[in-house]
Amino acid sequence: MEYTILGRTGVKVSRISLGTWSYGGVNVVGNNVSVGWAGQDDKDSRGALRKAYEVGINHWDTADVYGDGKSEQIIGSMWNDIPRKDIFIATKVGWDMGPFNYYYHPNHMRNNIERSLRNMKIDCVDLMYFHHCNFGKEEQYFDVALETVRRFKEEGKIRFIGLSDWFLEKIMKFVKKCNPDVIQPYRNVMDDTYVASGLKDYVDKNNLGICFFSPIKHGLLTGKYTAPATFETGDFRTTVKEFASQELIDKIKANKIKMEVRFKSHPQPVMQGLAGALLTDVPTGCVLLGQRNVEQVEAAAHLGSALSKADADWVKELYKE
Repeated sequence: MEYTILGRTGVKVSRISLGTWSYGGVNVVGNNVSVGWAGQDDKDSRGALRKAYEVGINHWDTADVYGDGKSEQIIGSMWNDIPRKDIFIATKVGWDMGPFNYYYHPNHMRNNIERSLRNMKIDCVDLMYFHHCNFGKEEQYFDVALETVRRFKEEGKIRFIGLSDWFLEKIMKFVKKCNPDVIQPYRNVMDDTYVASGLKDYVDKNNLGICFFSPIKHGLLTGKYTAPATFETGDFRTTVKEFASQELIDKIKANKIKMEVRFKSHPQPVMQGLAGALLTDVPTGCVLLGQRNVEQVEAAAHLGSALSKADADWVKELYKE
């Protein structure tokens, strides 16, 4: 496993880090909106965590809302087998309004960080992200939310502050005022605004840690699908329209074959192309790869090397519209 220093945190983390969204299982919020993952077995989750430790994947990412805390609880069940000090844990706050009518109410933020600590059976979270940048129509809730998180840090409940969102333009709107230690944006070779948004330049100039989520677009980019897929209620992938496009699925299958040829000397040629291309221009960060079982962790253990610029450009070109 390859490692990097996560920006100004000074912490050494695995370039392939572990995303545990799926460990929360199926979940719905609001008007029956699917936000979880189907088909996940708790034994597989625990087996994946154990294997991740064995192969050196030392950065685990979760959130308070993954399965309403279930993902965090599974992590918290592992400390008899795994030394807590060897794992860098990130969680998030903000996607759950609780009894309030807006995100980031300070009372609910405090309730949820305390719950996260209990769920994971730890005294301090290494990194806590703002889960998104929806701080009110007039941004009126941002200052109090930031003050609340900084207080958590003063109290020893968290070590570092992170900022996340699906839209990099939103991150750019708040990154200077937030002054986070780590950024977690959405990025894969199909959906990539890391450079165009200005975020790459800001991260590089300020030595921030960077962790990309959904690097394989929820599994779609692996080329394993041959026809439009359907998922059960509670599975987030029901909301991803690209899973219904036969034309796109065919294109991804063709790209899979091309990468298998280009990177044939690698034990995981497709995954190396997809993940390695994202690491080429990221000296201070990693990709958060969902690993649902031991087999997926074993595959991930072969990854973490950045592609050359020429190879990365070639991969990205495959996925341009």
